Amino acid sequence: MGRLFGTDGVRGVANADLTAELALDLSVAAAQVLTGTGTAADSRPVAVVGRDPRASGEFLESAVVAGLASAGIQVVRLGVLPTPAVAYLTGATAADFGVMISASHNPMPDNGIKFFARGGAKLDDALEDAIEARLGAPAVSRPIGAAVGRVTERPDLVDSYIEHLVGTVGASASLEGIRVVVDCANGAAFRTAPETYRRLGAEVSVIHGAPDGININEGCGSTHMGALQRTVLEYGADLGIALDGDADRCLAVDSDGQLVDGDQILAVLALGMHAEGQLPSNTLVATVMSNLGLTLAMNRHGIRVEQTKVGDRYVLEAMRAGGFGLGGEQSGHVVLADHATTGDGVLTGLHLMHRMAVTGSSLAELAAVMERLPQVLVNVPNVDKSRTDSVPAVRDAVAAASAELGESGRVVLRPSGTESLVRVMVEAPSVDQAQLVAERLAEVVRTSLAI
Repeated sequence: MGRLFGTDGVRGVANADLTAELALDLSVAAAQVLTGTGTAADSRPVAVVGRDPRASGEFLESAVVAGLASAGIQVVRLGVLPTPAVAYLTGATAADFGVMISASHNPMPDNGIKFFARGGAKLDDALEDAIEARLGAPAVSRPIGAAVGRVTERPDLVDSYIEHLVGTVGASASLEGIRVVVDCANGAAFRTAPETYRRLGAEVSVIHGAPDGININEGCGSTHMGALQRTVLEYGADLGIALDGDADRCLAVDSDGQLVDGDQILAVLALGMHAEGQLPSNTLVATVMSNLGLTLAMNRHGIRVEQTKVGDRYVLEAMRAGGFGLGGEQSGHVVLADHATTGDGVLTGLHLMHRMAVTGSSLAELAAVMERLPQVLVNVPNVDKSRTDSVPAVRDAVAAASAELGESGRVVLRPSGTESLVRVMVEAPSVDQAQLVAERLAEVVRTSLAI
């Protein structure tokens, strides 16, 4: 059996891979690892628990809460709210840890369980491994009688999160005059995103803001941008903000309906922070899959780009290790370390609009600082991904392609984390050249790494 924890908690098809039994056992194990509970003599640690609006979240939340309370944890149920709100409230309430039940941008049948350590940080691999190891360990003594955990309902705490967001742009900040369309993905931020932006004076129109437990991410949100693009044009809005199901990522649309992706958002925010002297070490953290145009744009302004493996957890690790203040992914995970311990889509959208307000510039003008190079991605299935870096024919092909492209392009070969395939990504000055080089490399991978 493979590792239970993936790059972002435990995920699977709800009631098939991720069952109530597993959720309960996982919560007991997490309580024991993260707080040392297990006997009636232990102190009474606290956990906050939130979820997105998926139908399966209802029974999974009940299982998680039952497991935690049975382990002696005082449980604070937050209700439906974004993942970054749970991270924030874990720290703001001085809870011992937090739990979020969500599968983020995944389709509705999926769900997941994610843990936050004290302070709201994601767990490192060692803690996740310890929790997973505890699942198969012999049962320990659990509290009984008055020592069992109690459960408190605190959906009102989400307002503390909204107040926190509003406060991140300063007491005198205003979004007056900005017309924004927010696609809430029928997800966890259907209340928090519109309320946050309205409190600062923005004129907010909402689409896909009526979750029913089934429609989360369905043809909407940051994975389906078409509806937002059309609505921005129809309403004559200044921009559109697209969130995903748990609102930990944000993409945008300018007034002409053009996509502004995570790389461009990072470029806009990095330049703003750099101009205000708030970009530590003049460094931005991004992944190897970020567009080369981001690096070139940052270089022109004296900003260094540190690259990591794909996954917001690797971005966060690099940010913590280097003391950096801004990082993220092309997909829209953006981390503003002064204000959040994880990617926060509502926060990202807020700071993007604040930059528009401060500069008096349109989103299109701000995003124009970065020119996206054509990028082609080819997936090569049914290959031995473990040999990607060790087969001479593949290494030679990559070296030849890199030499051909020079400084005007680049090549990235990335083994999938979950499938037997290798992703071949090529950037070049033209789509035709990128496609040609990518297909040539894919053929080498296909023949050299065949299973």
